[in-house]
Amino acid sequence: MIGKEDINNEEQPELVITDRRKFNVDGSLKEGVEIAPAKPRPEPKPVDDSSARLIPHVAATEEPMPTESEEPFDDGEIPGADDPTSFVNFLTTLASQAAAALGAMPHPATGQRTVDLETGKYWVDVLAMLKEKTRNNLHPKEAELFDGLLSDLRMQYVQITRLAEEKLKQKAAQKFSAQDILGKK
Repeated sequence: MIGKEDINNEEQPELVITDRRKFNVDGSLKEGVEIAPAKPRPEPKPVDDSSARLIPHVAATEEPMPTESEEPFDDGEIPGADDPTSFVNFLTTLASQAAAALGAMPHPATGQRTVDLETGKYWVDVLAMLKEKTRNNLHPKEAELFDGLLSDLRMQYVQITRLAEEKLKQKAAQKFSAQDILGKK
């Protein structure tokens, strides 16, 4: 075959494989490897408990999640924060609707706390869609606020959904006995 001899005569690149693992198979430290001492971790700053008030029945059992930025949030840094028709005020309106549907705050119209998971999921999905559509088009502080609102609402939805499932399981367990389930009456 013409040309096949030329391919075999070309120099093949040499591959060098370096094992960078620090431990042997038995878990012992390899020769010549030094492990640097761990850097001391900074003391954690006190976490603001205001986010735990959003879900009163969950706040007593769980610690609030720490936020990525530990510095206080200044509304003055967000463009148009004082304007009633600003993007930030629009976001907080949508987030209030979602929070009201999830029972985290009284409904603005009725003043009653109710849990409507379908409506809550709808508002969370609307906020997620809006986040996707405004990606890379927001002021950094607006994006930070948006991320915080959306993640808090998603966590609340998940927590409330889990609590609802647990209550349904408890009711089913009280209503039916093992003999009912196994068909032994």
